[in-house]
Amino acid sequence: MPSGPPGAVELLRQLLRFDTTNPPGAERECIDWARGLLEEAGLEVRILAREDERPNLLARLPGAGDAPPLLLQGHVDVVPAEGDWRHPPFGGELHDGVVWGRGALDMKGGVAMMLAAVLAAAREERRPAGDVLLCLLSDEEAGGTLGARFLVEEHAELFDGVRYAIGEFGGFTMEFAGRRFYPVMVAEKRVCRVRARLRGPAGHGSLPVRDSATGKLGRLLDRLDRRRLPVHVTPVVRDMIEAIAAELPRPLALPLRGLLQPKTTDLILDAAGERARMFDPLLHNTAAATRLQGGRSANVVPGEVAVDLDCRLLPGFGPDELFAELRALAGVDLDLEVLGSEEPGPDQPDLALFDTLAEILRDHDAEARPIPLLLPAVTDGRHFARLGIQTYGFLPMQLPEDLRFMELIHAGDERIPAAAVEFGARAIGDLLERYGR
Repeated sequence: MPSGPPGAVELLRQLLRFDTTNPPGAERECIDWARGLLEEAGLEVRILAREDERPNLLARLPGAGDAPPLLLQGHVDVVPAEGDWRHPPFGGELHDGVVWGRGALDMKGGVAMMLAAVLAAAREERRPAGDVLLCLLSDEEAGGTLGARFLVEEHAELFDGVRYAIGEFGGFTMEFAGRRFYPVMVAEKRVCRVRARLRGPAGHGSLPVRDSATGKLGRLLDRLDRRRLPVHVTPVVRDMIEAIAAELPRPLALPLRGLLQPKTTDLILDAAGERARMFDPLLHNTAAATRLQGGRSANVVPGEVAVDLDCRLLPGFGPDELFAELRALAGVDLDLEVLGSEEPGPDQPDLALFDTLAEILRDHDAEARPIPLLLPAVTDGRHFARLGIQTYGFLPMQLPEDLRFMELIHAGDERIPAAAVEFGARAIGDLLERYGR
């Protein structure tokens, strides 16, 4: 057995030096590097790819057979590193205890934690209660077609028996009124992309045309910009808000609990402004206008225009409910077409592993207050959900209060404190010890 693999921080710095910007991705060199480390540690490793330069890795750490396998899944591709950076986005540089680079938070930092925990367990010849599957994925940032979706659709047998997984997005610290919360993702919203078509009389550009398609489009866009779809309080969000409110002083807890009353939800959100921004998409289905189409000639008023909407649905909702809400909001006649809609996940998450994760967080941080989280975006967890696997967003990071996690995701100067990476690696290592016991 080799003397020992590099620690989590050094693993992260090396991961960041691979430019896996998606598109084009080109994750092979990064995956091959991880494969070498894992095979050197004695693990069985498989490489699976729909495209040669976009592979995925699955490594197995044998367990004692006393529990179902546990999946650790994370992606190695990153979004483009645009804008000005204080340190090179693919340098993996360490300055004043902080590691800088594209993917430091999303999610090579988490991959480094998982790698460190699995390599340490292999080096120390520990046997978890169940097998541990480490899955490093390509293509998450573009939807997972070549990554998690490919594995689920064409290699589902490799995940037989798996009930639980950890991955992004959660486990980072969030401060409220001096209290330190750790949101752990247990559910995520569903993507539904929609095209809205609006029609009206066509005509010559020199003549007034009333009730035109473009006028209707303007009214629709104005309402989407200024109004919300109806309030819905799902069980996960109710549990999340109640858990936060239980830890806060009464003057802060009362308005927070008011978010759970549909008659007052939007009033409180408007009054709280930026302070309540994170709760807004957790309490509504949303529709964001992303692309406009219509008109071919500069002097012709078009008879039809269209707008594409990126819609995100709460658990338990589908296109039919969304269409009814959009028509009620629009104030104009429109035709709606689903361009793409992912399969719905379960209405209720399986929370059987949540208490174990919460206990680990409290053991590693005496001030930790773990809470369940509904993610307004999507992760590769939605693909594994098709196999009945419950993913928890559990990449623990104890972050300084002035480091705004959400504001650095996909932004310039992405970075993570080295201590946070080590904190997460220890917590995940602890999970491998406790899982199934």
